[in-house]
Amino acid sequence: MKLSEKKRLQIIQAAELLFAEHGAQQTSMDLVAQTAEVSKRTVYNHFDSKEALLYAVIENMLDQVTQEQELIYTSDKSMRQQLIEIARSEAKMLTSAPFLRIARVAFLELLQNPDMAAHLNNTKVGCMRYFETFIDHAIAAEQLEIDDITFATKQFVFQLKSFIFYPRLYGFEMDAHITEDKIIEETVDTFLARYQVKGDKLK
Repeated sequence: MKLSEKKRLQIIQAAELLFAEHGAQQTSMDLVAQTAEVSKRTVYNHFDSKEALLYAVIENMLDQVTQEQELIYTSDKSMRQQLIEIARSEAKMLTSAPFLRIARVAFLELLQNPDMAAHLNNTKVGCMRYFETFIDHAIAAEQLEIDDITFATKQFVFQLKSFIFYPRLYGFEMDAHITEDKIIEETVDTFLARYQVKGDKLK
């Protein structure tokens, strides 16, 4: 790795620690430089603004999130079984320490920066990388009947987030009687009740 690349990585790693602890708004570029053990000029040589640095930090953190293998529709398994596999994979990512760390760094910034919100909204992670294609194939196989695929995929993922991700992000106490397995199964069964081709039995 070139010296310039090492310096850039030092800055990103220092900023990540500071943003996670204090928030980006409360972290000065001077403190980033001090923590990274580089000059302030070096910081600005790599990032012309704190916003640019924040984007780089979030992109670097996203690279650390474990992305499970993309799941492809198959006729060898029931629709329900395949959707449960997708939901379990998504739940694993949503509850992972790296993903929650990203959310905590980005959360306050998203409220104040519409451009960043749009950027992250267009960044596909987890099952959103392949779910629309999966649904397309399931529709072609006459297993699902969906007019708005984008809405349906978000409906599926947002239900998981509501019960699994957001309580952890905000530090809310989790309901002990609502297990992750129950959330996953209810999410899948709700989705199938709405979109599975009529007459095709749940398996």
